[in-house]
Amino acid sequence: MTATARLTRALEALEARHRRRRLAPRQGLDFASNDYLGLASAPCMAAAAQDALDRNVPFGSGGSRLLRGNHPEHEALEAEAAAFFGTEAALFMGGGFQANQAIFSTLPAAGDLVLHDTLVHASAHEGMRLGRAETREFAHNDAADARRVLAEWHAGGNTGQVWIAVESVYSMEGDLAPLSELADLSRAHGAVLVVDEAHATGVFGPQGQGLAHGLNAEVLTLHTCGKGLGASGGLVCGAAAMIETLINRARPFIFATAPAPFTAALVRAALRALQTDPGLTHDARDRMAHANAEVQRLCGLTGFSSQILPVVIGADEPTMSHAEALQQKGFDIRGIRPPTVPRGTSRLRVSITGNVTNEDITMLFEAMASQIPELT
Repeated sequence: MTATARLTRALEALEARHRRRRLAPRQGLDFASNDYLGLASAPCMAAAAQDALDRNVPFGSGGSRLLRGNHPEHEALEAEAAAFFGTEAALFMGGGFQANQAIFSTLPAAGDLVLHDTLVHASAHEGMRLGRAETREFAHNDAADARRVLAEWHAGGNTGQVWIAVESVYSMEGDLAPLSELADLSRAHGAVLVVDEAHATGVFGPQGQGLAHGLNAEVLTLHTCGKGLGASGGLVCGAAAMIETLINRARPFIFATAPAPFTAALVRAALRALQTDPGLTHDARDRMAHANAEVQRLCGLTGFSSQILPVVIGADEPTMSHAEALQQKGFDIRGIRPPTVPRGTSRLRVSITGNVTNEDITMLFEAMASQIPELT
């Protein structure tokens, strides 16, 4: 069998299981993106883009940061991000996936332990796979189980550095990590708490600085720039020694073309917007509260705690059918299937973005209640 025939057969098998993925155009009201503040097309970002044009900020970097790709716009962003997020230093990278790869493949050493939540993002798993440290998982959002797993590791005579890896807001569950308890555990064991703030930045914390902001522990945070911040890239924020180690040893940083300086200018504008316009974060939280109230009133669903509302259907085929029906009614809702989520938990991932109103949110859940009456 040729390679093409083998790949075609594999794609046909995915099709038969309702798991074949396809690129789809944007259409309808935005309940699918991660543009939680609506910054991606906001006037303040357009003004920042025009300002960058007027200042002749380059559209491309032309090389890696360690060659000619470094630009004053990158360095200005990193200084401003470190100040905003309250850390010694920051490093701007091409994206959150690349940044997590860099963190977990570079910082934990042989003999160390990466203790991670079982639902931590695929990018963290990819970094751990490339790294040299031992990895163990604990039950989702269960700090007591993390304590148990860590005690077992120490009981085996292990004495290396511990890195505890979590997301502050989980991208498919929409729930919040028990960061205070995990910070206590980190302090007790001299561990580094690595917090992926991808879905918290701009929405949670003072001025949208994230849920890990102000924790009393040694914390390394990742703030992706393509979600709440409306641009692209990723900011790793933490101790200067960690950032310098990434610059010197992280292959996803060293061997990658630097993000465009123009993009860095847009991220700088997004950080300024969070500091000067408290309405951005306030309005996001207001939409979140409205969504949580309306999904309970209209669909009988409770227990949500963020702007991400997973409506679990279960099987793949009805999940995709419901998503398509809602799309035809004007709501951009996407179905999420394994392996992104565990088998048997296919879901409609409702994302409350900055591109919809409270009235739009109510209309969505009215349509959902009609389309999926078993929810109520």
